Amino acid sequence: MSLPDTTARELSAELHRIGAVRFGDFTLKDGRHSPFYLDLRILVSHPTALARVARAMLHQAAALRFERIAGIPYAGLPIAVAMALIGERPMIYARKEAKEYGTRRSIEGDYRTGERALLIDDVITSGGAKLEAVSPFRDAGLLVEDVLVVINRSGRSGPARLAAAGMRLHSLLDAPTLLGLLKEHGRVSASDAARALEFLNDSSGDPE
Repeated sequence: MSLPDTTARELSAELHRIGAVRFGDFTLKDGRHSPFYLDLRILVSHPTALARVARAMLHQAAALRFERIAGIPYAGLPIAVAMALIGERPMIYARKEAKEYGTRRSIEGDYRTGERALLIDDVITSGGAKLEAVSPFRDAGLLVEDVLVVINRSGRSGPARLAAAGMRLHSLLDAPTLLGLLKEHGRVSASDAARALEFLNDSSGDPE
């Protein structure tokens, strides 16, 4: 299922407006310089934008089978919470480390073995972080076959890695579409969009 064109345009504009999509010179974790940066963690400070993203995510999830929304710490958690509240769907999340006291649970929230969990996060790059994140849910006996993110920055590499692990990737937008919409509506110059696309094409398989 793809987003309606109007929703995609509005969502792209909103993400750019709040600074979740930025253009300039950014140093990445591996030391390289990128001409654009995706920072969806900023959504927590913009409730209207967060709600817009959550509604779009629920639209994309409508055709998927799941009993629990599963947020990935940290960027995926506020998105998952917003989806749970707006859609009135139960949510769970994995702790970074299991508690050594009390229940000693690695998964917080109510669930039953064999239920389907929909994994939620903000962005996918290589897919490595998603493969790591799914482990505690599967270890707890949950079935995870679908991953839903706001932006697919990976191109084909992320979906391929997830498919090899038995998961399907779904996203609201891919990075080239996002850049194209921002350029089309004058929110980014053609030269900045071209530099970002060139960087993406040269960066397939980057670590997350």
